[in-house]
Amino acid sequence: MFPFEAFVPVIGLVGVAGVAGWVFTTWLRVRHGYPLDGAWGQAVYPQKNEETVERVKLLSQENAQLRAELGALKDRMANVERIVTDDTHRLTAEIEALRGPAN
Repeated sequence: MFPFEAFVPVIGLVGVAGVAGWVFTTWLRVRHGYPLDGAWGQAVYPQKNEETVERVKLLSQENAQLRAELGALKDRMANVERIVTDDTHRLTAEIEALRGPAN
Protein backbone atom coordinates (compact mmCIF):
# COMPACT_ATOMS: atom_id res chain seq x y z
CA MET A 1 0.00 0.00 0.00
CA PHE A 2 0.97 3.60 -0.52
CA PRO A 3 1.91 5.63 2.50
CA PHE A 4 -0.52 8.41 3.38
CA GLU A 5 2.35 10.89 3.80
CA ALA A 6 2.93 10.91 0.02
CA PHE A 7 -0.53 12.41 -0.59
CA VAL A 8 -0.41 15.14 2.07
CA PRO A 9 1.24 17.77 -0.19
CA VAL A 10 -1.22 17.04 -3.00
CA ILE A 11 -4.21 17.30 -0.68
CA GLY A 12 -2.85 20.53 0.78
CA LEU A 13 -2.28 22.01 -2.68
CA VAL A 14 -5.82 21.12 -3.80
CA GLY A 15 -7.22 22.69 -0.63
CA VAL A 16 -5.28 25.93 -1.11
CA ALA A 17 -6.32 26.12 -4.78
CA GLY A 18 -9.97 25.63 -3.80
CA VAL A 19 -9.87 28.39 -1.19
CA ALA A 20 -8.07 30.76 -3.59
CA GLY A 21 -10.69 30.07 -6.27
CA TRP A 22 -13.54 30.76 -3.84
CA VAL A 23 -11.94 34.05 -2.75
CA PHE A 24 -11.44 35.09 -6.39
CA THR A 25 -15.02 34.33 -7.46
CA THR A 26 -16.40 36.13 -4.40
CA TRP A 27 -14.26 39.18 -5.24
CA LEU A 28 -15.56 39.13 -8.84
CA ARG A 29 -19.16 38.95 -7.66
CA VAL A 30 -18.71 41.89 -5.29
CA ARG A 31 -16.88 43.93 -7.92
CA HIS A 32 -19.63 43.48 -10.53
CA GLY A 33 -22.59 43.81 -8.17
CA TYR A 34 -23.85 40.22 -8.23
CA PRO A 35 -25.55 38.90 -5.11
CA LEU A 36 -23.49 36.76 -2.77
CA ASP A 37 -24.71 33.48 -1.32
CA GLY A 38 -25.32 33.25 2.41
CA ALA A 39 -24.74 30.23 4.62
CA TRP A 40 -28.10 28.68 3.65
CA GLY A 41 -28.04 29.60 -0.04
CA GLN A 42 -30.06 32.82 0.27
CA ALA A 43 -28.92 35.85 -1.75
CA VAL A 44 -27.04 38.50 0.21
CA TYR A 45 -26.98 41.70 -1.81
CA PRO A 46 -24.21 44.26 -1.39
CA GLN A 47 -25.26 47.61 0.04
CA LYS A 48 -26.34 50.22 -2.49
CA ASN A 49 -25.11 53.75 -2.25
CA GLU A 50 -25.92 56.88 -4.24
CA GLU A 51 -22.95 56.43 -6.53
CA THR A 52 -24.11 52.95 -7.53
CA VAL A 53 -27.66 54.13 -8.16
CA GLU A 54 -26.39 57.02 -10.31
CA ARG A 55 -24.13 54.66 -12.25
CA VAL A 56 -27.03 52.33 -12.99
CA LYS A 57 -29.13 55.29 -14.14
CA LEU A 58 -26.38 56.51 -16.49
CA LEU A 59 -25.85 53.02 -17.89
CA SER A 60 -29.60 52.66 -18.49
CA GLN A 61 -29.67 55.95 -20.41
CA GLU A 62 -26.67 54.92 -22.47
CA ASN A 63 -28.34 51.57 -23.18
CA ALA A 64 -31.48 53.34 -24.44
CA GLN A 65 -29.40 55.62 -26.70
CA LEU A 66 -27.48 52.67 -28.11
CA ARG A 67 -30.70 50.77 -28.80
CA ALA A 68 -32.11 53.78 -30.68
CA GLU A 69 -28.92 54.06 -32.71
CA LEU A 70 -29.03 50.34 -33.45
CA GLY A 71 -32.61 50.69 -34.71
CA ALA A 72 -31.58 53.51 -37.03
CA LEU A 73 -28.65 51.47 -38.33
CA LYS A 74 -30.94 48.50 -38.98
CA ASP A 75 -33.21 50.75 -41.07
CA ARG A 76 -30.25 52.05 -43.05
CA MET A 77 -28.96 48.52 -43.63
CA ALA A 78 -32.38 47.46 -44.91
CA ASN A 79 -32.24 50.30 -47.46
CA VAL A 80 -28.71 49.36 -48.51
CA GLU A 81 -29.73 45.71 -48.91
CA ARG A 82 -32.73 46.76 -50.99
CA ILE A 83 -30.51 48.84 -53.27
CA VAL A 84 -27.89 46.12 -53.64
CA THR A 85 -30.39 43.37 -54.42
CA ASP A 86 -32.61 45.56 -56.64
CA ASP A 87 -32.78 45.22 -60.39
CA THR A 88 -30.09 47.47 -61.89
CA HIS A 89 -32.30 48.86 -64.67
CA ARG A 90 -34.98 50.00 -62.25
CA LEU A 91 -32.37 51.53 -59.92
CA THR A 92 -30.84 53.46 -62.82
CA ALA A 93 -34.27 54.71 -63.86
CA GLU A 94 -35.05 55.88 -60.31
CA ILE A 95 -31.72 57.73 -60.07
CA GLU A 96 -32.30 59.43 -63.42
CA ALA A 97 -35.83 60.40 -62.32
CA LEU A 98 -34.39 62.00 -59.20
CA ARG A 99 -31.90 64.04 -61.24
CA GLY A 100 -34.72 65.65 -63.12
CA PRO A 101 -35.13 66.43 -66.81
CA ALA A 102 -31.97 66.58 -68.89
CA ASN A 103 -30.84 70.08 -69.91
